[in-house]
Amino acid sequence: MARDPYQELGVSRGASADEIRKAFRKLAKQHHPDTNPGNKAAEDRFKQVSAAFDILGDVEKRKKFDAGEIDADGRETARGFGGGGSPWGQQGGQWNSTRGGGPEGMEGGDLGDLFSEILGRRGQGGGFGGGFSQRGSDVRAKLEIDLEETIHGAKKRIAFSDGRTIDVTIPKGAEEGQTLRLKGQGSPGRAGPGDAFIELSVKPHPIFRREGSVLVMDLPISIPDAVLGGKVEAPTPDGVVSLTIPKGANSGQALRLKGRGLSDARGKRGDLLGRIVLMLPDKPTPELDTFAERWRKDRPYTPRRKG
Repeated sequence: MARDPYQELGVSRGASADEIRKAFRKLAKQHHPDTNPGNKAAEDRFKQVSAAFDILGDVEKRKKFDAGEIDADGRETARGFGGGGSPWGQQGGQWNSTRGGGPEGMEGGDLGDLFSEILGRRGQGGGFGGGFSQRGSDVRAKLEIDLEETIHGAKKRIAFSDGRTIDVTIPKGAEEGQTLRLKGQGSPGRAGPGDAFIELSVKPHPIFRREGSVLVMDLPISIPDAVLGGKVEAPTPDGVVSLTIPKGANSGQALRLKGRGLSDARGKRGDLLGRIVLMLPDKPTPELDTFAERWRKDRPYTPRRKG
């Protein structure tokens, strides 16, 4: 059961509408979850003062509470409960204080912007005459993903500072800097939770790199395979495949692997380019030295850059 709303806001029963509003504004600023991330006690205190203002910020609800017709939770009580005593009397439709200064007319237009002043956003649900409500705040986080996860899609779990965890679906074709919006996964609020915004960051890959809309990798091959042609194993985001090297292949030449590259937003795969890099053995053999010397003597050859 909620405490006495006057005690929650720290005001007397004879407090004016302006005094109630000022007390609520001060407490809301102090305990709002946006300024106390991860602080459960502050969040609970914010809910308590919000509930108190839900009663005292509404002329009719305050009248019923003072008359003992509703309790601190806004629930109706038995007729006459509380001895029928109320510090307020009604005469001719006007509220007059028996303790000096009753509620000044709390118009919805007057209080409608109260939370705009406190939080920079308007409370939802119209004026305060219909009860106070506020949507929970949005939360933001960054999430690192692998290149393969941008191609195939994935599910990742992310933890927030308040202890909550949520599952994030990584769509096929996700890109660096892309922000995913998860509706209703933000901080809780009386008018519903806010949203979560997750910014994606793609980790560098040791083999593959993105060049525009194409996925590219270096493809090391031996000199015999370059001269004679052959079969080599080539890595792809889907696993190792066998790739045919054409006879007379040269460094810089690109071999295309269809459908092994990046995904677009619809999940359609692009191509992967393997750029040939000629590799000598780590330790050249005497036979290779002899062959190279004979070739240089008998077949003088000076490479020229094409184009």
